[in-house]
This record gives sequence, C-alpha cells and structure tokens, in this order.
Amino acid sequence: MELTPTTPVEPTERIADLLDAMSRTGFQGRKLGEAYIIWKEMINDPDCTIILGVSGAMIPGGMQECLITLAERHFMDGIVSTGANIFHDICEHLGVRHYRGHHHVDDAALFEKGIDRIYDVFAYEEQFRDVDQQVADFIDSIAPFQGSSRELIKRLGEWLIETRPEGRSLTATCAREGIPIFIPALADSSIGISMVMARRAGTSVNIDQIADTDEITRIVEKAKKTGVVYIGGGVPKNFIQQTQVIASIHESDLGGHAYAIQFTTDAPHWGGLSGCTFEEAISWGKETITCPHVQCFCDATIAIPLMTSALVSSGSVRQRKGGNP
Repeated sequence: MELTPTTPVEPTERIADLLDAMSRTGFQGRKLGEAYIIWKEMINDPDCTIILGVSGAMIPGGMQECLITLAERHFMDGIVSTGANIFHDICEHLGVRHYRGHHHVDDAALFEKGIDRIYDVFAYEEQFRDVDQQVADFIDSIAPFQGSSRELIKRLGEWLIETRPEGRSLTATCAREGIPIFIPALADSSIGISMVMARRAGTSVNIDQIADTDEITRIVEKAKKTGVVYIGGGVPKNFIQQTQVIASIHESDLGGHAYAIQFTTDAPHWGGLSGCTFEEAISWGKETITCPHVQCFCDATIAIPLMTSALVSSGSVRQRKGGNP
C-alpha cells in the first residue's frame, strides 16, 4: 500500500490557500479544508444547483454578513432555514440588535430585566415582540394569503427593502437576488407567532407546507445535478435530503445529490438525522454512490466565517441561476 504523507500547514495571509493546505493535514482541520474544496467544485460546476440548509442560531451568533455574502455571490441557489434564523435576520434588518452577553449568568435576573439569552448572546424581549407585531401587520396587509413559506418569505423580503432600504438582511438579499428561502417548520418560530397574532385578529393566512415540499422537489428535479451544504442539521437537512426520495417516487430517479457538505457538532451514534453520515444517506438514495462528500465536526460559527472568506478570496465567480420555482 502506497501512503500519501500529510503536509504541514504553512502560515499564510491568504485564507483560500490556508484551507487548501489544511485539506492535506489531519483531523477536523482536514475536513474543513476538504469542505472548502468540494464547495468550490460545486461553484465551478455549471450544471450544479446548490441548496443550503441553515439551522442553529446563526444570526444571533453573528453569521449574518457571511450568509449575505454567500447569497450575493450566488454560492447557493436556494435556502432551507429554520424560522428562527429568518426572524432574527428580519430583526437585524429592522435595527433590532443582538448583544454580547455571557453564558454564566443569573437567568432569573435576565427574565426580570426582559432579556432573552441565546447561550452567550442577549436580546431584549420587548424589541422582539415589536418585530412580532410588525410582521403580523405585514401579514394583515397582504391578506388573504394562501401559499408556500417560500412565497411568504419572498414577499417579506420585498417588504423589508421597501420599509427600511438602508437595512441589510439575508431575507432581503435573497428577495433581491431571486434566491428562494423555504421554512418547512414555519410555525415553530416567532414568524409563526406573528401568524397566530394575525389570525386571532381576524386575518386570513394559511401557509401551505405541502406546497413547500413540492416546490423544492421540482427545483431539484429540474436541476442537472445538485449539491447540498448543511449548517447544522435538523429539519432543514431532512427537508433537502428527502427531495431525492420524492423525485424517485415520481419517476425522476436522480440518483441522489451529487455533492454534499455538512458542518455539525452532532454525532451519528445517537441515531439522529443531524448527525447521520452521508454514507448512511446513500442507502436511502439521498446521495449518489460516487458523491464527493465530507462532514466537518466543528462549531458552525468557526467554520462558516473561514469557509466564506476562503471562497471569496479564491476569486470564485458564479452567475445567478434563478432558483425560484
């Protein structure tokens, strides 16, 4: 057996070169480097439609500008997110900030002061509730509404641009760039709370989550091949993974996603989807047998800034695909 030696990483000012070098080291450093190389392959493959899954508290954790940059450069063609991430993204666009706090704190004291804690990030509950009301009022302004979460979030993004043109958000950027955002568990978020508020006030609003499933599957069916990038796991991961199964049921057996990356801190031996390996997914037909894939077991708030910076500094360029169904 002929073995390939590892290559010690040489310090460099260019982060694309750093991650490329890390792909020839070991452990999770190598996995991060391999993830960079695979994502760059997706970007450079003109036949590949890239879908990004976003879970975890990425916006409160400070990842908003990284995600906006990925969207502006069309390093993804569609997004599946938790509702919470998009809610926090809307908050930032409207001027509601998240603050550096601490994880060793008296939470009862925070409650008394009206402060919500997300590990070591703080936010004011009253400000969140103000955004809840603004979103409820927006929903009322477009009522009666019947459609997918993708359509609702697209219109929310357009409303953000009109309401606060100087604001920045992933939601508004995707609306501007024609990148669809799906939220398959929309009710499980503050956006869902806003919809309840609107409905109890007499507004007719109904999110068709089956339409979401059909719309994203049709995007996958139309693509020559697909690449998936998962930040965390959860509902966004399975929602994207199952498109291959749905397609095969409807006589569009695509063979699975052609590329796959995941940044996660979950482990496979607990049996959960978030930690499930891509090898396991091959047994379901969710990834192709020959799929270049890597799972980097790393906090996403470490991986995503490095990954985004490396992709930008690599000079990779990608044209808008127009992923909306």
